[in-house]
Amino acid sequence: MIYAGTTIGDALQTGHNVVIREENTIGHRFNIWSNSTVDYGCRLGDDVKVHCNVYVAQFTVLEDDVFLGPGVTVANDPHPGCPEFRRCMRGPTLRRGVKVGANATLLPAVQVGEYSLVGAGSVVTSDIPPRSVAYGTPARVVATVEELRCRFGYIEGPYLNLPPDSGRVQPSSEAEDRLPTRR
Repeated sequence: MIYAGTTIGDALQTGHNVVIREENTIGHRFNIWSNSTVDYGCRLGDDVKVHCNVYVAQFTVLEDDVFLGPGVTVANDPHPGCPEFRRCMRGPTLRRGVKVGANATLLPAVQVGEYSLVGAGSVVTSDIPPRSVAYGTPARVVATVEELRCRFGYIEGPYLNLPPDSGRVQPSSEAEDRLPTRR
């Protein structure tokens, strides 16, 4: 089900029982698998992949080439039950090329840097720098993606052919400008 007021680029692919709420801007080649929801007011780039049983909370930003594994939960409310909760609601921002493993949880307003990898089952409570490998509860940076090696020996390193480091460490004001007006 796609609500009115959402813009989606070319080549959308969905599974069963998908819900895409209103006021979203979604790029080209968006893949969203079964039983997943993108709530309202989100900004998703091109080539984003959302696996099964994923919840993407309102006001989340997923830049190009982001992958969310099965069961990922994205939160946006830092003060549940507070009478002013709407004023504080912000989803996370996942920069270009971020990969998030199965059943991870990303808390409100965190920034995950370009090409970072978040391990399965992790709880991301604070920002993660670009090109980092982070996992655990709470998620902690343990390596860079360039340091990862294929444990099966098929290739030297699964992330050795990434584009050069852009050097972007701080969140860009451009992403903040794209956030929807708070309700």
